[in-house]
Amino acid sequence: MPAMKASWIAALCLLPLAPATADESFRCGKWIASSDMTLEDLVTKCGQPSARTRTVEDVMVRNNNNGLMRKTGETVIETWTYDRGTSAAPMIVTIVDGRIKHIERAR
Repeated sequence: MPAMKASWIAALCLLPLAPATADESFRCGKWIASSDMTLEDLVTKCGQPSARTRTVEDVMVRNNNNGLMRKTGETVIETWTYDRGTSAAPMIVTIVDGRIKHIERAR
């Protein structure tokens, strides 16, 4: 039996772990906020964030004829911070072009 127990432990060690960059979710009162929500749902269920930042970045592509980069558009990136009190770390919600792309715990 001890050999069988050791083989099970070895097999469990080989199972893939969840990626470190997996999106998180967080609790807003009785709701769970996740990256599947719309911005309207997020604000309705969690309220306004305690802080917001907004940047506009150029979308660039390489021109096949001469290899130079050219601008083809812009993308808007917003970062919303939700403070959750003194006993929990703030949550950072990254929004790209009006859609929630990532939720992570602040460090």
